[in-house]
Amino acid sequence: MKQLMLGNKAVARGLYEAGCGFISSYPGTPSTEITEEASEYKEIYCEWAPNEKVALEAAFGASLGGRRAACAMKHVGLNVAADPLFSISYIGVNAGLVICVADDPGMHSSQNEQDSRHYAIAAKLPMLEPSSSAEARDFAIRAYEISEEYKTPVFLRMCTRISHSQGIVDTSAREERELLPYEKDQERVMMPAQAKRAHYKVEKRTLALTELAEKDPVNFIVPGEDTSIGIITSGTCYQYAREVFGQKYSILKLGMINPLPVEKIRTFAESVDRVIVIEELDPVIENHCKSLGIRVDGKNIFPMVDEFSQKIIADCMSLPAKETMAVEDPIPGRPPLMCSGCPHRGLFYTLKKHNCMVYGDIGCYTLGAVAPLNTMDLNVCMGASLSGMHGFNKARGAEAERHTVGVIGDSTFMHSGMTGLANIAYNRSNSVSIILDNSITGMTGHQQNPTTGYSLKGDPAGRIDLEALCLAMGFPRERVRVVDPYDLKACDQVIGEELACDEPSVIISRRPCALLKYVKHQPAFHVEEDKCVGCKSCMKIGCPSLSMKDGKSVIDPNQCVGCGVCQQMCKLDAILDSDNNPHASIRPGISRWEMEQQGKV
Repeated sequence: MKQLMLGNKAVARGLYEAGCGFISSYPGTPSTEITEEASEYKEIYCEWAPNEKVALEAAFGASLGGRRAACAMKHVGLNVAADPLFSISYIGVNAGLVICVADDPGMHSSQNEQDSRHYAIAAKLPMLEPSSSAEARDFAIRAYEISEEYKTPVFLRMCTRISHSQGIVDTSAREERELLPYEKDQERVMMPAQAKRAHYKVEKRTLALTELAEKDPVNFIVPGEDTSIGIITSGTCYQYAREVFGQKYSILKLGMINPLPVEKIRTFAESVDRVIVIEELDPVIENHCKSLGIRVDGKNIFPMVDEFSQKIIADCMSLPAKETMAVEDPIPGRPPLMCSGCPHRGLFYTLKKHNCMVYGDIGCYTLGAVAPLNTMDLNVCMGASLSGMHGFNKARGAEAERHTVGVIGDSTFMHSGMTGLANIAYNRSNSVSIILDNSITGMTGHQQNPTTGYSLKGDPAGRIDLEALCLAMGFPRERVRVVDPYDLKACDQVIGEELACDEPSVIISRRPCALLKYVKHQPAFHVEEDKCVGCKSCMKIGCPSLSMKDGKSVIDPNQCVGCGVCQQMCKLDAILDSDNNPHASIRPGISRWEMEQQGKV
């Protein structure tokens, strides 16, 4: 049956049809939907793991136990999973294991442009790269076949354009797989002597996989009319090349991008006068061709950075761009902002008042760095805020400690922030750690995490108590504080007290994400025009519900969720709630788990 599918949904379909029975992942754009879509199949057990390292280790364990398994992550998540990755490559698999990794050229939702092909090369693992939704489904199935034939994990490399574009996919029935037997094998224990023998096996496997790359139909040639130029490409660049060149030039389309074929590339190069390699980010295919003594053009023509497009390829080749349609008027800029009612807004506004150095992390709250808050000083990677703040304070001493905080989301804290907090508790830097608990994994689209009390499918699950965890790490009870970020006065008081304290402390800023379905909002606030003097104090929080018109503040009733943060900033009582009250009470923020515990739902 033919279906229109997102690339990520097609991957999930391929995993399902291939008989996958276990998937463990950590959400990360653009890979998240793979696991979410797979969870719709009752035959596949799916879970959100605390981080990508745990996800890969769990998936490998399932493979070892005889069940076809998979995990999915974005490119920077592969950094986190790299430790087990290299050892698993040596150990090999029992049932098939597919590692889906989605790169993000153009950094639509990432902090760097990382090329995951380098991991496949370094770990000596095969990698397939689809160029369409149809191939995403087909390659997922093929990946399991290769995995079990060669006893190796197999990468399936996606990218933003393939993950989030749609195409026609031919689907078929699921192939049920029996649980493979587990047999004890001491050679799997990676002690030095056994690891040395395993390395020889890996090199032998790589040679066999290279022979496979020569004949496997995932690598194929599209003949052209003109032999003056031949194109070697893969993934989404194949689609761009076909749109730019049509049938004019021959194209060697590589579906297996590690290991790369040798003779197939040589034969193709001999059939044309000039070889051009088109690939996003790093010159992986280009360098391979050059190592074979083949003269190619690549990064001397095309950029090393950003996402490609048909226009970029045409411009770099000095070809006329295809005629396109565009709006006549320039599109106004739309800077990223926290949502109306975002619980992080009040907390960041308070940190700005205290002139804090804010060591940031990865999540929605990274938007605390943009105007008008301009509060976050830097971010590095998931979980780095607490570790980095500790080092910063140890280096600069007491003066810095009075003005420095680390901020981290609840999901990010569970991902890789706990060890940083343990380091603070153990090595006793006078650091203020702020956990921004919005009761969900917000940035990637509201996935559950170990603090929410619910599984990937929304079923009741184990729940980690953040306060109890901090106490167990050794923080005194009086140094573990909980505040409501809608309450500016309370935030100001608690942050001031903990910055002045002479021992490590944790502040948990707790209020569910304003976009969660169960969150019931207050009626919109409004501005009493006669009282407003246009001082713009309320504009300092950067709420998209607020604007200025004719010198007066205006609240958009279609966006306002009645959080009341702006009202607390107005000294003239010009901002009123729906009852015309200038001092509305703050309704406690409560999570879905707490609501259920209290019998409110």
